[in-house]
Amino acid sequence: MLLAKVIGNVWSTKKLDNISALRLLFIQPLGKDLKPAGNVLVAADEVGAGFGEMVIVTQGAPAMQAFSKAELIPIDAVVVGIADNLEMAEDAAAKKK
Repeated sequence: MLLAKVIGNVWSTKKLDNISALRLLFIQPLGKDLKPAGNVLVAADEVGAGFGEMVIVTQGAPAMQAFSKAELIPIDAVVVGIADNLEMAEDAAAKKK
């Protein structure tokens, strides 16, 4: 999983039937210092994340199973939570730099 910031919406009038109800967002992955790290991604969202919010994202096979355990859907990333608060020990942050 990773932390990311919602930076926009993706509007698509035509999608595969099994993803037609999914809302899509542009997200910017964040590094340990909470600054942009890596390429912008498109992620499906069913938790209702809004512009500028920090979100928790899962990718790969877990993302494909996030909405239905019985059927895999063709997505690479899913917003699985909205981060309300973050807390990291100063020592841990310093060691990771």
